[in-house]
Amino acid sequence: MIVILPIQEGDPMLTDRVWDALVKAFASQMKSAFTASSFVKEILVLGYPKLLSMVENLIERILRDTNVKGVLPAIKTEGKIQMLATIESFQIAYLAHCLSSLSDLVNNLFPMSSRGSIPSQEQISRFISRIQEEIEAVKLDAHLTLFVLREIGKVLQLLAEKAEYQISTGPEARQVTGPATSSQVKNIALCLHLQEVHTRITALVSGLPTVAMEVLSPSLGSIYGVAFDSVTPLFQAMLDRLESCILQIHDQNFGGEDMNAGMDEHGSRYMEEVQKSIIHFRSEFLSKLLPPSSSHFVSVSGESICARLTRKMAARVLTFFVRHASLVRPLSESGKLRLTRDMAELELVVGQNLFQVEQLGAPYRALRALKPLFFQETTKLGSSPLLQDLPRSVVLHHLYSRAPDELESPLQRTKLTPKQYSLWLDTQGEEQIWKGIKATLDDYAAKISARGDKEFSPVYPLMLQLGSPLAGNTPGSKGY
Repeated sequence: MIVILPIQEGDPMLTDRVWDALVKAFASQMKSAFTASSFVKEILVLGYPKLLSMVENLIERILRDTNVKGVLPAIKTEGKIQMLATIESFQIAYLAHCLSSLSDLVNNLFPMSSRGSIPSQEQISRFISRIQEEIEAVKLDAHLTLFVLREIGKVLQLLAEKAEYQISTGPEARQVTGPATSSQVKNIALCLHLQEVHTRITALVSGLPTVAMEVLSPSLGSIYGVAFDSVTPLFQAMLDRLESCILQIHDQNFGGEDMNAGMDEHGSRYMEEVQKSIIHFRSEFLSKLLPPSSSHFVSVSGESICARLTRKMAARVLTFFVRHASLVRPLSESGKLRLTRDMAELELVVGQNLFQVEQLGAPYRALRALKPLFFQETTKLGSSPLLQDLPRSVVLHHLYSRAPDELESPLQRTKLTPKQYSLWLDTQGEEQIWKGIKATLDDYAAKISARGDKEFSPVYPLMLQLGSPLAGNTPGSKGY
């Protein structure tokens, strides 16, 4: 029973006294319900969103019904905070239950007793549905939604940690010449599961205020990162193999006049290996990573992890080929024809099995420009529009194939293998590459001067002309 004492001068307003008494009585009842009866406590904890809604609706109704012009509100801000504090213990218990139940689901997905086990699609869908239910239950209250999202963030972080522990590593996870191993199949399944969690949870919160995504962004980032890492070694192993095949371009004879030298009925032998490797990778690995057409397994930007890694690999393959095709020396007219045929074969196999080459941007434009560059007259090359689509270092490297033998290439001057020189190019910008090229030009000029000659190869002034603008450039994009 609420007892109201007579008002004395200086005492709080009657409404404040009534409200304080009401809050104390309600707080006492809530404390009793929380500590004395486990049955009642369980009902109020599990139904906390409804309890919170009832209390807030009560406060709003009192404020609405006592809203009289010229009269102070019946309930002050402090009074509202006091009333909500009476059920705070239920909120804490509700959030703890949310975290506990979702964490149990994660532990069931990845039990500690069986490392390497991958959950089923049904289990992943059920986990996502439970998260959706938690969000749906509180979405009408912005503050409670944020509290729940923080707990969901903890659960997603736990999922990322558990999943990371399941990633298979070692030689079996990186082989790309045979059928997909059980380790690779597990890693691929793990990638697709995590990608689905990332995508669907992102979609769930997309309709909520921006702060919701800010709360979940770190944990969703962890989920995506583990999904990405689970298949990255596979793509890197495939890229290493393709680069190894392309490096065999330097074992071919492109300096002779025999059009069929080093070729079979389909093309150059090294390109045949590139084609076989790409087709095998598509049929044995990419086919397992490509989700059903009805799925929504795409990142926020609309690109799946598989597409992202495949696009990156395809771009690198084109870039790597352009680089090493430009390093071929000697290069005869029939050698140029062979190389352009190899380019066409590469463009076809990449476009059909990896990624649409037209969407690869600069690497594709460079590949397309390299073909006519081979047949461009040296005297006209300095003003050729082809220079716009080719890194200057590629053009300069190609020009060595038109130069006399005494103009050594950086590859010859440094006595590096093509692989070693290529690794160096990966770490350098155009300015540093030009410095290496300029050193060979200076050596050539010194040889000519030492003989007392005054006539240089037409390639020499052209290379100085093309390379001189690079001398003052700041380090930028890596060379080809």
